Amino acid sequence: MTAANTTTGDAGTAADHGLRAGLLMLAMAACAIVWANSPWADAYRQLISLPTALRVGPIGIEKPLVLFVNDGLMAVFFLLVGVEIKRELAHGSLASPRQALLPMLAAAGGMLAPALIFRALNAADPLAIRGWAIPCATDIAFSLVVLRLAAPRAPPALVIFLTAIAVIDDLGAIAIIALFYTEHLSPGMLLAALAPLTVLAVLNRRGVRQVAPYVLAGLVLWFCVLKSGVHATLAGVVTALALPVSRTRLDNPADRTEAALAPWVYFGVLPLFALLNAGVALGGLGLRDLVAPVPLGIGVGLVVGKTAGVLLGASLGTALAGARLPVGTRWSHIAGVAMVAGIGFTMSIFIASLAFEGTAPQLFNGAKLGILFGSLIAALGGAIILRTVARDRGRP
Repeated sequence: MTAANTTTGDAGTAADHGLRAGLLMLAMAACAIVWANSPWADAYRQLISLPTALRVGPIGIEKPLVLFVNDGLMAVFFLLVGVEIKRELAHGSLASPRQALLPMLAAAGGMLAPALIFRALNAADPLAIRGWAIPCATDIAFSLVVLRLAAPRAPPALVIFLTAIAVIDDLGAIAIIALFYTEHLSPGMLLAALAPLTVLAVLNRRGVRQVAPYVLAGLVLWFCVLKSGVHATLAGVVTALALPVSRTRLDNPADRTEAALAPWVYFGVLPLFALLNAGVALGGLGLRDLVAPVPLGIGVGLVVGKTAGVLLGASLGTALAGARLPVGTRWSHIAGVAMVAGIGFTMSIFIASLAFEGTAPQLFNGAKLGILFGSLIAALGGAIILRTVARDRGRP
C-alpha cells in the first residue's frame, strides 16, 4: 500500500499517516493471532465465516464476512492504490524514465528474486506452486513504520524511494492478480463490464471533475467484474485510473477522492482485513511446520529474495543505466530499505487468499505463517541496518 505524495512535505505527512495506520494494523494482526489461539478461537472462526449480504432489490451478493471484506471492501483499498499509482505516474517519482529507472529496476529485482526462490522450493507440488507471487509484495504501511521508527531522520528522498518501489510492486501485484488468479470467466458479465468501462472513459475524456459519476460507474463495474470471475478489486484500480489528476490540488478529483477515502481505508478497511486474515492457529506447530516448502519459500523469499533482488536491481541501475541513488543516501540506506521491503503483510496475505483459501486451507495457514515470520524477520533486520546507519551518520 502506498502512502506518500511526490513532494518532500507531502511524503513526510503521508509517512506519518502510514505510521499510525501501520501501528493499528500491527495491533489488529496481533489481536487476530492471540484470538485464534485463545479459548475463544471458535468465536474467531465464527466471525470470519459470518454470513454477510448486500442486496438492492432482486440483485444481491452473499458471502462470508472475510470474503465480503476481501472481495468488496478491499476494492476501496485498490481504488486508493490506483489513485496513488496514477499520481506517481503523472507527476510524481515515476513521471519520467530518468526518475523512475532506479526504483523500477529495484522493484523488478525485488519481485523476481522472491518468486524464483518460492518456485525453486515448491517446484514438486503443483498446488503449492500457485503461491509463487506471495513473497513478491511490499506492505508500505508496515515498511514506513519500521523506517520512521528505526531512522526518524532518514533523508526524505529515501521515503520517496521506498514509496516508489511499493507503487511499482502494487502495479506488479495488480497485473499478477489479473493474469494468474482469474478462473471460471463469464463472457456475458465481461461483456456487461464494457458498459461502465465506456462510461468511465467518456467521463475522463470530457474532463468531468465531479467524483460521484465515476463512483457510480465504478460500483457497476465492480459488480460486473465480481460476477465475471476476474477479481473484483481490479475494478477499484480501473476506476481510479479514470479519475483526472493534475499538478494542482484545486479541483482535482483524484486528490479529493484520496482525501475522502484515506482515513476509511487506513483506519477501517485495512485493520479489519488484518483482523480477519492474520489469525493463524499456532498450537502444535513446530520447526517442521516452519520449514515446510510453502512457509519456507515465502519466508526466505521475503527476507533473502527481497533484499538481494532490490539491491541487485539498484546496482544494475547505477552501474549499467547511469541511475543515481536518492539524494542524501548511500548504499547502506538502500540495503536497509531493501530488507524492509520484505515486509509483505497486506498484499501477500491477499494473494495467499486468492491462491489457497478456497482450494487448500492448510496451505493458506502455512502461507500466513511464512508471511508473518518472514515479515517479522525483515522488519527486525531492516530496522537494525537503518538504525546502524543513522547512528553512524550522527557520529563526528
